Amino acid sequence: MTDLPSWGVAADSPTAEHYRTFGAREAAGSSATYEDWALGIADDGDMLALIDELPRAKRQANLVFAAMRVAGVPITSWTDARGHAISRWPRIREVALTHATQTNEAARCAVLLPQLVRIPGPLALLEVGASAGLCLHPDRYAYRYTADDGTVTAIEPTTPTDVVVDCRIENAAPPTRLPEVVWRGGIDLNPLDPADPDTLAWLDALVWPEHDDRRARLAAAARIAASDPAPIRAGDLNDLIADAAASAPRDATLVVFHTAVLAYLSPEDRERFRRTMADTDAVWLSNEGLGVFPEFERMVPPGERHRFVLAVDGEPVALTHPHGRSYRAL
Repeated sequence: MTDLPSWGVAADSPTAEHYRTFGAREAAGSSATYEDWALGIADDGDMLALIDELPRAKRQANLVFAAMRVAGVPITSWTDARGHAISRWPRIREVALTHATQTNEAARCAVLLPQLVRIPGPLALLEVGASAGLCLHPDRYAYRYTADDGTVTAIEPTTPTDVVVDCRIENAAPPTRLPEVVWRGGIDLNPLDPADPDTLAWLDALVWPEHDDRRARLAAAARIAASDPAPIRAGDLNDLIADAAASAPRDATLVVFHTAVLAYLSPEDRERFRRTMADTDAVWLSNEGLGVFPEFERMVPPGERHRFVLAVDGEPVALTHPHGRSYRAL
């Protein structure tokens, strides 16, 4: 018989299972710190009980770990970090309750680009769940695509940039140019200002500890977004999508896109958004994890359940890394 953790929270509880899955699938091979923290918490009844005090939507590992870092929990083994996390729980709880996982990873543009360059331009980009709008500038970043045979294809914007994205591309030819973007806009429940230091500090906390390249890219992309901020409407995407889409210029092709956003919607709201996109003339790029569209799950091998599925107008076209590090055409 399995022993129960000290506060009576079972090791197979939904929260424990979430942390165990996060550590074994998402963090493994990408962040040794978060893998260790997640697997440690999954068997730690005291921490599980504290996390279960939070509303369900606030219990996710990415949010709790970022809040822990803001609260000053050191980047060390879970054995050493545990006492800090428990003693600082009131502050961690406060941060988790007042913030959200608005990870704004500019490198995700690398997995959108192979499809963006296929769409007749010029383009009008509308991002739902835009956060600080860093992914609304794919034409202002540089890219290095490494193909199956090791060949590297480099793409540079006309204006010099400090944002360089490396991406492995498989089963497809890499893009060789950047799209022409003539309009950009966004929707978010809580739009972020890329010029605000507190905003940047929170976005930095959401970057996993070992990912120094992502941290540097965040700062550089924020400077670009702050120099020419795209208008981002505050509110629910289902309520605002029609009006936002109508604001795009009629002589450009409207592209509505999102990454790691629809998982936060209820199944009913997700389906409502899907129907809206089916009824519009926009090109719809969806880059989401498994579970958002259950019918896509059969396309992902068991060992790659951490990947996202990129779809164009509801049709899957590629498996992508959640942080834009790889693109594999289906």
